[in-house]
Amino acid sequence: MAILSHRIPHTRWRATSTWALQPRMIAPLVGGLTVYGFGEGLLVASHWGASPWTVFAQGVALRAHISIGWSTVLISTFVLLLWIPLRERPGLGTVANLLIISFVLNETVRLTATPDAGWLRLLMIVIGVELAALGSALYLTTGLGPGPRDGLMTSLHNRFHISVVYVRSALELTVLTAGWLLGGTIGLGTAVFATTVGLLVGANLNMVGRLARVPQ
Repeated sequence: MAILSHRIPHTRWRATSTWALQPRMIAPLVGGLTVYGFGEGLLVASHWGASPWTVFAQGVALRAHISIGWSTVLISTFVLLLWIPLRERPGLGTVANLLIISFVLNETVRLTATPDAGWLRLLMIVIGVELAALGSALYLTTGLGPGPRDGLMTSLHNRFHISVVYVRSALELTVLTAGWLLGGTIGLGTAVFATTVGLLVGANLNMVGRLARVPQ
C-alpha cells in the first residue's frame, strides 16, 4: 500500500474552476488554511526556528534594510510573477491563503506561551510541521488555487511531472540555504520543517485522497 501521494488527488470537493466556490469546498478550504496557520504559528512560538520561507524573508530584510513584513510581500510578489511562465492560475484559494494563514499565524503566536521545557518545544515543532502539511493537503485538494509558495510547487509539479514530495522538499531546502546565506536565523524547528514537510505533505495528500474515497 502506498504511503505517499506524489500528486494532488481528485476529491469530492474539487472545484471545476479556481473561482467556482461551492458549499462543499468551504470546510476543506477554510479548515485547511486555518490548520496550516496554526501549525506554522506553533513553530514560531517554539522559538526554535521558523519555516524556511520565513528564514529567507529574514535574510532579504537584513540585506535590503526593510522590515520582514515588506520582505515577505516582495518575495510573495516575485513568486507570483514566476507563476506566469509556469502557467499557474490564481483563484479564491490564493486570496484566502493570504488572508487566513497570516491572521491565524499571528493570533497563534500572540496567544501561545513558549514553554521552558525543551521536550514541550520539540512537541510544538513536531505538531506544527504535521499541521502545516495536513493544512496544505486539505486546501490544495479543493482546486481553488494555491497560495504563492504552494503555487510554485504545484506549477513545477504539473509542468515537469515531478512528484510534489520532491518539489516541495527541494524548494524548502533551496530557500532555507538562501535565507541562511543572507543572514536569516535558523534553528531546530527550521531543520525539521525543511527536511520533513515534503514527505508529510505526500503522506497527508494520500490520507485525504483515501478518506475522500477517490483512487490515487
